[in-house]
Amino acid sequence: MSRSIHRRTFLTATAALAVAAAAPGAQAAERTHVSPAFTLPGDRVYPEGIALDPRTGDAYVGSFADGTVYRAAPGRRTAEVFLPAGADGRHTANGLKADRAGRLWVIDSSAGVDVYDLRDRSLIARFEVPGSGPRMVNDLAITPDGTAYLTDSRRPVLYRVTPADLARARGGRAALTPYVDFSGVLAPHPSEAFTLNGIVADPAGRRLFVVDMTGGDLYRVDVATGAIRRVALHGGDLTHGDGLELAHGTLWAAHNTVNTISRWRLSPDGTSARLERSLTDPALQIPTTLVRERGRLLVVRSQFDKGGPMGPGVPEIPFTVARVHGI
Repeated sequence: MSRSIHRRTFLTATAALAVAAAAPGAQAAERTHVSPAFTLPGDRVYPEGIALDPRTGDAYVGSFADGTVYRAAPGRRTAEVFLPAGADGRHTANGLKADRAGRLWVIDSSAGVDVYDLRDRSLIARFEVPGSGPRMVNDLAITPDGTAYLTDSRRPVLYRVTPADLARARGGRAALTPYVDFSGVLAPHPSEAFTLNGIVADPAGRRLFVVDMTGGDLYRVDVATGAIRRVALHGGDLTHGDGLELAHGTLWAAHNTVNTISRWRLSPDGTSARLERSLTDPALQIPTTLVRERGRLLVVRSQFDKGGPMGPGVPEIPFTVARVHGI
């Protein structure tokens, strides 16, 4: 995937380096700043997912290259290996989520999702994609009742794992259960295109919001009924949309290949969203996802275009997670 380079480079971007745009009618542009939050050991990390433990504030980051999961405690400048490469047969670690019950959910894109006990790092259960054919399990959201919902970028479905499913599978393996089918809802796209990607749940757990990275659309899913509705986007779109974050009616999105983060205001019923602000900066280094931490964003800088899955080249070492202010 990449060749090692023996230098330590930190990309620190100031407002002078960034291109930040406020939506029409928005208030004066806020100052933006991109800086390293913590580093990830290794020269072939290519990080993809991130999760915050709601109990401790620890950040967990997954390697798309080999499935390693790293942990960074609050205030630490360097992460440590939490789950080693290849643990339990996992080849990748992209979507991650830590729940309030002390479990870490780790997606292996070609296989399914592993669920770990954060106290002793033991594997609680593995849920696998049913059938054969193309698949890419990508991201997940967990609602307050403990149910997990997962996207598949190659299949137009959401999977669901309920607490009862987890209890039945404890200590073993089970199949992921398709929950919602987006066939006939997604915009037409080439058969090889990646579609459903980032997913978030509202605080009450009544609605899910899912991005179609190829079509640039956002969809609202009613959890109780499974009904799907396309969200009306005003001021922009979500093309190349990857990871999402939602807090207090504000939605943030990472747009990977265009090095952009966007911020949207959702309507109270979740049927429309207006672009408030966007930040485009090469210092984002192909951002794949983000989480909100004490009023700032932690953004995963994948460097997928530098010797990773998106192109040849040599990555900048060390790999880092960025802290972004002002967006």
